[in-house]
Amino acid sequence: MAAEIFELSNGRITAKIANFGATIISLLVPDAQGDLADVVLGFDTLEPYLKGISPYFGCIVGRVANRIKNGKFTLNGVEYSLPINNGPNCLHGGLRGFDKVVWDVVERKDGKDPSITFQYHSKDGEEGFPGDVVVRATYSLPEPTTLRLDMEAIAENKATPISLAQHTYWNLAGHNSGDTLGHSIQIWGKYYTPVDENSIPTGEIVPVKDTPFDFTTLHKVGARINDVPGGYDHNYVLDCGDEKNGLKLAAKLKDPSTSRTLNLWTDAPGMQFYTANYVDGITGKGGAVYEKHSAVCLETQGFPNAINQPNFPSVVVQPGEKYKHTMLFEFSA
Repeated sequence: MAAEIFELSNGRITAKIANFGATIISLLVPDAQGDLADVVLGFDTLEPYLKGISPYFGCIVGRVANRIKNGKFTLNGVEYSLPINNGPNCLHGGLRGFDKVVWDVVERKDGKDPSITFQYHSKDGEEGFPGDVVVRATYSLPEPTTLRLDMEAIAENKATPISLAQHTYWNLAGHNSGDTLGHSIQIWGKYYTPVDENSIPTGEIVPVKDTPFDFTTLHKVGARINDVPGGYDHNYVLDCGDEKNGLKLAAKLKDPSTSRTLNLWTDAPGMQFYTANYVDGITGKGGAVYEKHSAVCLETQGFPNAINQPNFPSVVVQPGEKYKHTMLFEFSA
């Protein structure tokens, strides 16, 4: 299948999603006045994504999202070696993770509740991971201003780590409106996983109280960012959000200039809060230049390097078992 861009629209919000990396290319969302803005960073055409210029804008990352220490793990007595693509680590599934492959479109629905389902078969040994895995991702618009993503994966013949994440860069004022340090965020996590000098969790699970990582109440993204060397790029333990329909409230992001608000619900145990620290003068849609902190990522996930941390929730999926992960992006203004 060739790489192409598909549109999902319900008359209120419109998403453009590519089968390359199951990537959200654009998302038009109204403000209080009904004015639409594209609230995700990205490119106008598929070419920069295909060329590998994108810093994971909008894609689904896997087989294992985030970092695996030294690109190594042992499972059932076998040591596996993965590509090293982030300092000494393997990041987001390796050199050619799920974000850099063309997925098949296996289902498409237009009309009142539009949706599109992508599928990808990851083969045994791909990027060093064991076993065949069939992964599916369904984007849908179940409510007037809600985008839903359902991810699932089946380990067909070997135990393997699976942890998918959706890597959209959010700027609720509009993708071309500068930094997001004035956005406010609340994260329903009382604990986070501190990291070493290579951004690998130390294994500790530490309270956020009395630290710059405390977003249990609404705070400006930039209020204490200078107290965090390099900016936020940390995993939160999602442990205190309201629940509905099997999903828990993970984060609320709000832009003061347009009062656009995003409530994110998920069933994942963790969320990487990342403030686009490594985005550096990338020319995106409409010639907009994206600089450092021009967006935030809210990547719900299994904990980073969980495969090597016995005290973290396991990301190992046994043969025939199904991995499931849902995200609900609720917009209001």
